[in-house]
Parts: sequence; C-alpha cells; structure tokens
Amino acid sequence: MLIVQKYGGTSVGSLERIENVAKRVAKARDEGNDLVVVVSAMSGETNKLIDYAHHFSKTPSKREMDILLSSGERVTASLLAIALQEMGYDAVALTGRQAGIRTDGAHTYARIESIDTSAIEKQIQKGKIVIVAGFQGINDEGEVTTLGRGGSDLSAVALAGALRADACEIYSDVDGIYTTDPRIEPKARKLDYISYDEMLELSSLGAKVLQNRSVELAKKMGVKIIAKSSFSDGPGTIIAEENDSMEAVLVSGIALDKNQARVSLRDVTDRPGIAAEIFNRLAEEQINVDMIIQNASKEGTTNLGFTVPQSELERAKQAIATFDHDLGGADYDENVCKVSIVGVGMKSHSGIAAKAFSAMAENNINIEMISTSEIKISMIIDEKYGELAVRVLHETYQLDR
Repeated sequence: MLIVQKYGGTSVGSLERIENVAKRVAKARDEGNDLVVVVSAMSGETNKLIDYAHHFSKTPSKREMDILLSSGERVTASLLAIALQEMGYDAVALTGRQAGIRTDGAHTYARIESIDTSAIEKQIQKGKIVIVAGFQGINDEGEVTTLGRGGSDLSAVALAGALRADACEIYSDVDGIYTTDPRIEPKARKLDYISYDEMLELSSLGAKVLQNRSVELAKKMGVKIIAKSSFSDGPGTIIAEENDSMEAVLVSGIALDKNQARVSLRDVTDRPGIAAEIFNRLAEEQINVDMIIQNASKEGTTNLGFTVPQSELERAKQAIATFDHDLGGADYDENVCKVSIVGVGMKSHSGIAAKAFSAMAENNINIEMISTSEIKISMIIDEKYGELAVRVLHETYQLDR
C-alpha cells in the first residue's frame, strides 16, 4: 500500500517523540508499505517564531512571516529523516517546494492549487521513505507560502489525493474523534466512524483534531482519513462518506469554540445595500464573519449583530471605525463562546433544536444568538457557561452510550 501519514506538533514535540515517530514509520515500512510522511513543526515552535517576529514588529510582513514560519516544519522533516537513516532506513526530507506543492499568492493563508507529484514518485521508486515539511508550498512567483494554522493536515490530504494513496493517517495526541472534548466531559466517547460533513462542522466549530479545510478537501477528493494517536496502537476514527448507519444517530458530537467575539451595530440605516457595504468592508480585511442577526426595522433603522473570531476582533473594530455613516454606534463583547451540536441524523429527525433549547433553559443558560444548518445547531452564550453547556448537551443526547 501507499500510505500518507501526518504527525502533528505534539507527536514530534521533542527529540524523544521524533524518535518514537521514526519507530512507527519504520514499522509501517517493515509491513511492506510505501510511505509519504508529512510533519508539523515541533509543538511550541511556531508560537516561538511568531514571538520572535513580534519583538521587532507588531505587524510583520506576511511574506517574511511565511519564510520564518515555514522553517519549523523543515527542521522536523530533516530530523525525522536523519533518525530513520540512523535506523537503517533510506529516507529523504523535502520542503513544500521540493514536494511540488503549488499555491495561490495569499501569504500566511494560501490555498493549494496543484501538486506535481513527480519528485515524490521518483523518490518512492528509489525505495525511499519521503518526509515532507507540511504547512507550506510555493506560488507562481517562486515565493514561499504557508497554508494557515493546521495547514499540515491540508498538505497531507492534498498529497494523499494527488498520489492516489490507499490511506491517509492523521496522527495527533488523541486516539480519534470524540463526541466532545474529554477534558470538559470525561464521559466523552470515541467514535468509530464520522462523516465528512459532520467532521467539517466539528472542525469549523472549534474541535481541534483536524483543520476544517483539510476535511473539505478530503471530501472533494474522496480521501478516507483515519485519525489516530501517535502514542497508542488503537484503530482510531474513520472519516469517510456518509452512510445509512450514521443517519441513525441523532447527534454525533458537541463542539465548544471560545475564540468568539460578538459585534453589535446600533441604529444602522435600514436601506438596500447597507449590509453588503458593511460585510464587504470586513471581507476586504479578510475577517471571517460567522453568525449574523438583523432585527426588524424600526423608524428607518435596525440593529445588526454578528460574531467574529476573537483573534480578528481588533481588525474588525478598525474596519467598523472607518464606517462614518449609516451607523449609530458599535458594541463589542469578547466574553462569549459558541456551543454547537452536530449530527447528520438531524436531517431526518424532528425536535432536536427544541430538546437543546429546553436543556439550556433548565440550567439557566441564556442563548444570545442561534444559527442552524441541516446538520448543525450553534448557540452563542456567556463564556462562563460554555463548559457547563457542553456537559448538559452531552447528557441530554446521551452521547456517552
């Protein structure tokens, strides 16, 4: 088989852990598999590099940040290749450029446009284990680009699709996908299977196991992902196409996202095009807007509320401040969080939302905003009630059984 393996930052967080990964890769090789191994930077390394940059500038050049941050994955790839070589295995480390990963021109958050797999295939034909520095590629101008936080997942899935690999194994410090964060709810249960759509929702709603763009790409390319732990030999969780057995489960998981801030715009002139102007302004600053609520018009004005990631709130404030017309004022609240329930079974069962709202009410948790889709219900609540809400909803839908 041709297997693409990806190891996250905690899996390669020290020299001892890189050695452990090398043994795991060697075992897969001894079983007769061809291997392409994608690695992240050692845990904490990316943050350290960001701190270094911020020592000199609060707003460092995105181009220079890409060159800086891409170095972390290269260090890991080289060390893992050296470790394997010392164990008697023929391994070679490649940067994103050398692996043929081409992206668009957006620095720090680039999208993969194509992969030329010829260099990797040549090394595989030579019998080598190929180690690829994740999170990075090269644009048409020859500039180094990075794929955003968690981008090594994206690298692995894209390579698995391009190489038509038999499996894409994503290794982290958890042994699969759980019904919710076990650190919040000890009764959380590991799932054997989960659909792409459910995983995409959970990833975008705060679950940290997989980057949401990687799940989206996996669905598009038909890449079956197996989420596993690099510290145990359990079977993990398979992420694949939805099937009938998945629909029998009402709710698959609960997600909590604390990286939320609420923006409330007061006395907005209620005229055609005003919402487009506001959200286009935010889009120009690449600010991700999530939940949106607009009140009914009263005396020619309305109130407009929406959420953005906390990490983007300052830029959102600056963008709103440039709006010197059609706006009475703005309020900002960072003390909120988003709790969500996800399940493909919602499509064919009624009463899911009512059950959630009743459970929240019984525990005196006020819901400030609500957003729904075919397989998701998200609620903005006071941050101090976030973990309680997760436990309440987990019990309500009996996810520990």
